Parts: sequence; structure tokens; C-alpha cells
Amino acid sequence: MFRWKQSFLETEISDQDYYEGIIRFIYSGNIRCGEYECNQFVVKKMELLNFIVYEEYEINKKREIHNSFSISKNKLLGIINDYAGKQGFIIRDF
Repeated sequence: MFRWKQSFLETEISDQDYYEGIIRFIYSGNIRCGEYECNQFVVKKMELLNFIVYEEYEINKKREIHNSFSISKNKLLGIINDYAGKQGFIIRDF
């Protein structure tokens, strides 16, 4: 797994509440596109089946995006749920 994907999981799937917020956003059919701002990363829904995950920083009052990766909904859910299960979280299927 790429280093920033592991960093994303370790940072954003560190608590049951954080996990559930991200999962609700991913599963929501009412949100066709938009952003979910996590602690350090942003999960951007491009449309119902495709996402971009990235770190966002403000440097010199300008937004900079680092370490982005695109991923399908099913793959993102699989990776998040697998990691959450290993952490002992209750896995949700909204």
C-alpha cells in the first residue's frame, strides 16, 4: 500500500466516530459530489462511484494539494472497512 494511503487510514480511521462520518459520506446517494474534510485529509466525491483522497495545505495563503490518489467507491470502502475491522471498530453498511 502506498505510504499516503496508510497515513490516511492511520490518521482518519483512528476513532469509531471518524470512521462512521467518512463511511456515511461515501455511502450517501444524496451527495453526488462534494468534499468531506477529515482531520488531515479531504475525501472528494467526484460522482457516486469515484473518489479522490488528498492532503490539503495552505501555504502563503494559497491552497496546495499533496499526496492525492484516486480510488473507486468499492475499493475505498473495502480498504477502510478492512482497516477499521482490524482496529476493532463496528463495521457499518449504511
